[in-house]
Amino acid sequence: MAEEVSTLRQSGRLPMARWCPSPNFGPRPDGASISLLVVHNISLPPGQFGGPEIEDFFCNRLDHAAHPYFETIAGMQVSAHALIRRDGSVVQFVSLLERAWHAGRSSFRGEEECNDYSIGIELEGADDIPYSPEQYRALAEITGIVMAAWPEITPDRLTGHCDIAPGRKTDPGPAFDWSYYKSELSTVLNAMELA
Repeated sequence: MAEEVSTLRQSGRLPMARWCPSPNFGPRPDGASISLLVVHNISLPPGQFGGPEIEDFFCNRLDHAAHPYFETIAGMQVSAHALIRRDGSVVQFVSLLERAWHAGRSSFRGEEECNDYSIGIELEGADDIPYSPEQYRALAEITGIVMAAWPEITPDRLTGHCDIAPGRKTDPGPAFDWSYYKSELSTVLNAMELA
């Protein structure tokens, strides 16, 4: 585990993720320390799961003529560090060392521009559709290794997009079970201590 954590700090690449590089990122500002993890959700088209559209969207290759909703997001350039699919598989778009474009205008405890110092993890889902156990497990595993690599991310610095952009964003929504996530994370952290 120590080797995985060291590699993550050096490369920014999650060991459990398939790499699908997005052009939508930039450098973190000088002196910005990684100290926050933000949970999001996304589904394209909304409420539909399993297709290539999320990856296409984050990589600027979405066919906007393929669905009426896609026309409403044409021209948007966004990304997340990683996406957790319904089956728990992980796709990474941006190195954790870089600034992904996931939070938009945002603030956490008075500190503006959360993209500068946060890691953004998307769950394939919707606000009102329960997430899968596999997604919680994968999110907990990612959170555990990220917390080991960047200790400034403490349990009280795990937040939802809705909490850093209230009134503008609602994800991960009421369907996200924070207690279950924290319980899964506890199991992961305990296992890491024993390893």
